[in-house]
Amino acid sequence: MGDNAYKQAGVDIEAGQRATSLMKEAVRSTYGPEVISGIGAFGGMFSAAALKNMAEPVLVASTDGVGTKTMVAAKMGRWDTIGQDLVNHCINDILVAGATPLFFLDYVASSQLDPEQIAAVVGGCAVACNAAGCALLGGETAEMPGVYQPGELDLVGTIVGVLDRAQAIDGSGIAAGDVILALPSSGLHTNGYSLARKALAALNWQEPRDDLNGAAIGDVLLAVHRSYLHEITSLREAGVDLRGLAHITGGGVIDNLPRVLPDGFAADINRGTWAEPPIFTLIQAQASVSAGEMFRAFNMGLGMLVIVPQDHVEQAQATVSELRVVGAIRSAAEGEEAVRVR
Repeated sequence: MGDNAYKQAGVDIEAGQRATSLMKEAVRSTYGPEVISGIGAFGGMFSAAALKNMAEPVLVASTDGVGTKTMVAAKMGRWDTIGQDLVNHCINDILVAGATPLFFLDYVASSQLDPEQIAAVVGGCAVACNAAGCALLGGETAEMPGVYQPGELDLVGTIVGVLDRAQAIDGSGIAAGDVILALPSSGLHTNGYSLARKALAALNWQEPRDDLNGAAIGDVLLAVHRSYLHEITSLREAGVDLRGLAHITGGGVIDNLPRVLPDGFAADINRGTWAEPPIFTLIQAQASVSAGEMFRAFNMGLGMLVIVPQDHVEQAQATVSELRVVGAIRSAAEGEEAVRVR
């Protein structure tokens, strides 16, 4: 096969090197003094010296992906947003425990490397890491012909954060009568795209639509997954008693809220107390599915749910004006549904 046998087999080493070169500046922009080694090293090194200031530091880690939102990016020819989606999703997942992000690692794989495409994706990761004060410590760019479909891309990330154990948020203090507040989502975030793509496949994704407030379907579907790090940090610094946090991801409101509820408690969510983004109305109409299925597949405009005692609601809303009262916690008998949306 000659000297370019690997390239003939479908793997272009030079393309991988070019991708690395294109992303170097963006990645290095996320480095603080804690980063000891990063690009080019076999393993990223991050100083843990700051953890000595905590009474009992606990590392919190999470791994996730953006699912088939990558297929929306491919259809729209835009790769600058899904990296932000990935980082922000992972930040929110450890945020519910009260953790502050330290560093992030990404994994990008495709059947054939497009250096500019990969650099745009990783550049998006760097944008979100910079906004969160989180180092993009390392990653992997894989070219795997035969494993991935031509033109498709997979994106996964791992985040590591830290909290002082005494400050952990675990839901154990939740009680009947506590109030459920919500921070709005920016859209679908990173979940429900298989259903959304199927439901909307026959429509024009490029043209502005009156039922989407003048936006095009493609742009709405690519809206960046919000990070709630700033808002939750502000609430904690204001002394709000955050008894539980739920990041509404895969499984929607129905499956995610129960993850933070102690045994013997359930939640009521009251529709009409927040603005549901019109993209969900369009998806439901096109897919002909029930409201119950929508609340299991999508966040329905509820990006992060915040559970606080009744006497902390006013302070919470004064600190973060976006917060809306959307429900309450109640005692529940064994076998009773954990979440009622009404």
